[in-house]
Amino acid sequence: MEGLTVSDADLVVFVHPSKSKRASEAILRELSSHLFQFNKIFGGVLLAYDIDVASKNAKILPGLNPNSGLRLKAKLLLFSPEPNMLLEGKVVKLTPESIHVIVLGFASAVIIDEDIRKEFEFRTKHDKEVYRSKAHRRHVIKVGTMIRFLVKSFNKEILHICGSLRPTNTGSIHWLDKDFQEISLIDRSGTKRESKNEMKMQEHSVVGGEEISLGSDKIKKSKKRRFREES
Repeated sequence: MEGLTVSDADLVVFVHPSKSKRASEAILRELSSHLFQFNKIFGGVLLAYDIDVASKNAKILPGLNPNSGLRLKAKLLLFSPEPNMLLEGKVVKLTPESIHVIVLGFASAVIIDEDIRKEFEFRTKHDKEVYRSKAHRRHVIKVGTMIRFLVKSFNKEILHICGSLRPTNTGSIHWLDKDFQEISLIDRSGTKRESKNEMKMQEHSVVGGEEISLGSDKIKKSKKRRFREES
């Protein structure tokens, strides 16, 4: 899925002197407070981190509320979706006007009817709402389906995504991946048939009205040629 990046960062975490004996806990608590929030400094939503304290010698910074500054290196997993990226999420609600999705378990996304391609038709079957493709009957989107959709916009404050199912490479991930595998198998089988036909054509050729088998030393005259010689 697009929108996920791993970033290396050199950070300085400020710890109150009273917590200097438990600096590691203070650092983890500080970084954890930024989880699942958009951070302008990081340039994305912090999902996970792995830290390595570069120096255990804290530098006390002067001020009204003096703090100790600890330098550390960190690997950050960030979520920063941009327009035209492809994201994946789980469908949690369907209506005739919209499809509601949860991405990575925390970000909400909505795809309104004008951004759902005309191929999909909303139906209620056995008291369950579904979007079914009119072109491919097995391509169905229902609650619980994992879908791939295009990002139109991303609200960083409330972590809300506006998406689109207009491109043909969007929809149910299960169906898209299965369809891609079937196309690949067809292409491979077609290539095999073509190569076999080419081999057969190479094994047999006609020269001057005579059929010559390249795989054998025997040369057979065609029936038409033999009939002419007898007459």
